Amino acid sequence: MNFDNQHVVVAGGAGFVGGHLVRSLLALGARVTVLDNFHTGPCDKFASVSSSELQVIEHDICDKIDLSFDLVMNLACPASPEHYQADPLQTWRSSVVGTMNLVELAASQDARMVHCSTSEVYGDPLVHPQPETYLGNVSCTGPRACYDEGKRAAETFLLDMFRERHVDVRIARLFNTYGPEMALNDGRVVSNFVVQALQGKALTVFGDGNQTRSFCYVADTVDGLLQLAYGRGLQGQVMNLGNPDERSVLEIARIISDLTGQPLETVQMAAAVDDPRRRCPDITRATERLGWAPRTSLRDGLSLTIDEFRSRITRG
Repeated sequence: MNFDNQHVVVAGGAGFVGGHLVRSLLALGARVTVLDNFHTGPCDKFASVSSSELQVIEHDICDKIDLSFDLVMNLACPASPEHYQADPLQTWRSSVVGTMNLVELAASQDARMVHCSTSEVYGDPLVHPQPETYLGNVSCTGPRACYDEGKRAAETFLLDMFRERHVDVRIARLFNTYGPEMALNDGRVVSNFVVQALQGKALTVFGDGNQTRSFCYVADTVDGLLQLAYGRGLQGQVMNLGNPDERSVLEIARIISDLTGQPLETVQMAAAVDDPRRRCPDITRATERLGWAPRTSLRDGLSLTIDEFRSRITRG
């Protein structure tokens, strides 16, 4: 797999997953343009990257832009509930208006588009594990709806563009992704637990801790995105990208406590509104059509994450 002579635009490229994706694309020979408003990603994200093939443009995809490219990969929306609920109107605009702007631009150039959707389109699922054919159980009026329903609306528009205007659109539904370079204030369970453990604090558990998640190491997520972007005959496809290794929040707390060498101490808080009780992807489609499956075990991925977090916390 290589992207030689390909110009790839990565919207949201200064974010957590976006940053890893940009570096992988450069290593595979692509010329990369990052579009980011730096709402959650730092403006100096690529200060250490020395490449004439990288361009970074400060831009909000809710505003139109004139660019030519072969492929656009859209990751431009905060993914942490703490961040996307802080400005729900902007979250909605990024998810819907921003996506519409990018796919219209792709259509004008006969370019491909890979869109990062989310497992949140399944809401608090009544089907387990969740296949791409499941229609979900989503609250359209709750505090998470700006993200959940925004992503669902974006998928609708993209697939209508595929059916009506034959745009080469591919949609990845990402499940919980973690790894090095997550923001220390990301607000999701892995980053919260790692930071708290390394600082010798009690781990904050929302709800009873028996709710489950399926955590995918960032390198595996990026590999899936690249396979989806590169593969032939994938126009109009929707694919789960996640790790079907389902764990409870309390189990994650125990593993992080063990790996950091900190005694396990938790503080229980009220459950978040509309927080899903179970979450686990059915990745049959990605395995069969991409030959993709996660390769990094949870303990190995968490060890790498803890080491990188520790170095940043130590540096202050």
